Amino acid sequence: MPPTILLIDDHAPIRENTAELLQLAGYAVLTAENGQLGVALALETRPDLVVCDIMMPVLDGYGVLQIFNQHPQLSGVPFIFLTAKTERADLRRGMELGADDYLTKPFNKAELLSAIGSRLARFQHLRPDYDLQAGGWAEFLADARVVGQLDELTAQQKVHALRKKQDIFHAGDEALRAYLVRSGRVKTVHSTAAGKELITEFYGPGEFFGYLPLLDGTPHSDTAVTVEETELVYLPKADFLALLLAHPEVSQQFIRLLAGRVRTRELQLLGMAFDSLRRRVATALLLLHARADATPAAGITISREDLAALVGTPPESLSRTLNEFRQEGLVELTPGNVRLLHPDKFRRVT
Repeated sequence: MPPTILLIDDHAPIRENTAELLQLAGYAVLTAENGQLGVALALETRPDLVVCDIMMPVLDGYGVLQIFNQHPQLSGVPFIFLTAKTERADLRRGMELGADDYLTKPFNKAELLSAIGSRLARFQHLRPDYDLQAGGWAEFLADARVVGQLDELTAQQKVHALRKKQDIFHAGDEALRAYLVRSGRVKTVHSTAAGKELITEFYGPGEFFGYLPLLDGTPHSDTAVTVEETELVYLPKADFLALLLAHPEVSQQFIRLLAGRVRTRELQLLGMAFDSLRRRVATALLLLHARADATPAAGITISREDLAALVGTPPESLSRTLNEFRQEGLVELTPGNVRLLHPDKFRRVT
């Protein structure tokens, strides 16, 4: 289906001519003569983009944008303001409210179509949801880098080569930057008061880590260590936060994913508390399999010690469980590698 454009303008000739132009360009068009009617239309049919006049009766463009920002059904929709030259001094207010672009009346066909096309092209990278259990977090960050031109930013940063088992930061360190894995792998480890180490996450090429403390202004709660020879890009705190603050579509999706990641972590903790060891190991292997995009010929590269720390069990107990899976024909074991022979059967492990 073609993208749907909501056009809100109280000037009938401009509204009708612009709607005709957009329809000829292949868009589905909804029109409204004031902001209140426009919001009502948007709630009936969520548009892919809004083109909205600023000065209108009943509800002006600022009010429309505020409602879109606050309403969960409408937040994140790309928003382009139309403004007369005499109103250009008020544009800053609109941009501060989160408008993505503006066109000054009178505008020509090329300007309108270019503005709409570029905004839709940017926003189409971010989907409504991402499957966190199947690598969705990495997918989102990859899409967000495109939307926010973060690749250009990271390309300007020096690549740091780290040896295997090298510490990157420790629990309690001040958070000064986010990290992007260019190659290799990194694990984050949490140490209990009793000195037991639990692996909280693994990160591979193309993934960011170390950014959560940047958001809440707290020190790192975990220690980050390289699993193998690794190349990292350090992204300064100010630059990483600029990505979120400058691009509402990125920050809104980021917040949703953070909430989802918290729920995922809660389920992991519940699993460690109440699931059987077989179930915990199977869940961990499925998660690693999905994130690594493992194939029958590849498998999961991980040491027994790291897998035991991820599951929260002694290495001896892990080895017994893996051997049970091997005897049942579910896995193939080699030093430092686990290959899932029947991933679908693992979802039924109890």
